[in-house]
Amino acid sequence: MRIESWTSALAPRNAELVAAIEARRGGALYNLDRMLLWSEPLARGWNVYLRALRQELSLSPFLRELAICVVARLTGAEYEIHHHAPELKKSGATESQLSALADPDAAARSTQFDELQQMVIRFAIASTRQVQVPEPVFAALKQRIAPTELVELVAVTAAYNMVARFLVALEVTPES
Repeated sequence: MRIESWTSALAPRNAELVAAIEARRGGALYNLDRMLLWSEPLARGWNVYLRALRQELSLSPFLRELAICVVARLTGAEYEIHHHAPELKKSGATESQLSALADPDAAARSTQFDELQQMVIRFAIASTRQVQVPEPVFAALKQRIAPTELVELVAVTAAYNMVARFLVALEVTPES
């Protein structure tokens, strides 16, 4: 990691904030949290927003984690893959689907994914690489999922592009 991990000895933080982050993580701080806690306002906002994205959306967990894993592969965010590939598997992905995501472009055409999943992969690719999503890609999704789910898919993809850029720039490594 490019910056020393935060500890309370180095920079005291609000105990309630640290406890809230630990609670969202199942009782421990992750290396990402130890970077975010260098800035208390950043850690607080991140915790609330990412909790909503991961726990409160109507978008299916499979589609959410699929988009996140595509973003992670395209950006080289191995930390994201480390944490989200298991979540994608928990939501129903097969080992062969996880392997196929090593090449998102090929995965977008792979029969290992159904038509909607292929659309989500194409969307995440376009959003990550080009930012502007081509109308045919967006229109296809708009016909298949409700407006709420589409807005949530856009937000998840955008947010995890932010997460990836943070992780990669700071060279945050997965927990051992």
